[in-house]
Amino acid sequence: MAGILSNLKSTVIAGFVLTVVMVVIVVGATGEGMPGDRAWITFMWRWLHVLSAVMWIGLLWYFNFVQIPNMPNIPDDQKPAISKVIAPAALWWFRWAAMATIVTGLLLALGNGYLMQALTLGLTDGVAKHTAIGIGMWLGIIMWFNVWFIIWPKQKIALGIVEAEADAKAAAARTAMLFSRTNTMLSVPMLYAMVSAQNIY
Repeated sequence: MAGILSNLKSTVIAGFVLTVVMVVIVVGATGEGMPGDRAWITFMWRWLHVLSAVMWIGLLWYFNFVQIPNMPNIPDDQKPAISKVIAPAALWWFRWAAMATIVTGLLLALGNGYLMQALTLGLTDGVAKHTAIGIGMWLGIIMWFNVWFIIWPKQKIALGIVEAEADAKAAAARTAMLFSRTNTMLSVPMLYAMVSAQNIY
């Protein structure tokens, strides 16, 4: 077991294997939830959407609740470990989790037949669920845009991935932080909108 848990790839594979085992047990015990039909495919898009979103928002909150507040407490000689190793790796997962979240969310809405109703905030049909999920979708799209077109380009400058003067690096770091904080703020109503659409309306 330690061999599996000592290697991240093995750990993730084991997680998916356990999921398959769980599905087999539930289907065998209840006769329900058999993979392959339309409901199951729709569920799979939702599950992948949630997995991606957990990675995305988890990293967003890591940056804002852990890394950014504690950077001033790290001695200058130790900061390169964050800026040269940890932050670039975290930002890779961060931006691709954002992309996966948006893509799976749009595919989920398309597959369920409410994409246009949600994107128009339910104004075309007056359905509260479409308004709620639409607000969540638009907040998510804004957050995704911030990640790919503001935070990541500015972080490349701040982290020295792109050459820049010290003043430009400091300005880029501040802009990236402010937009990351914006996404943290937007994540709260976004998550409320998404969860409420599934549970209240």
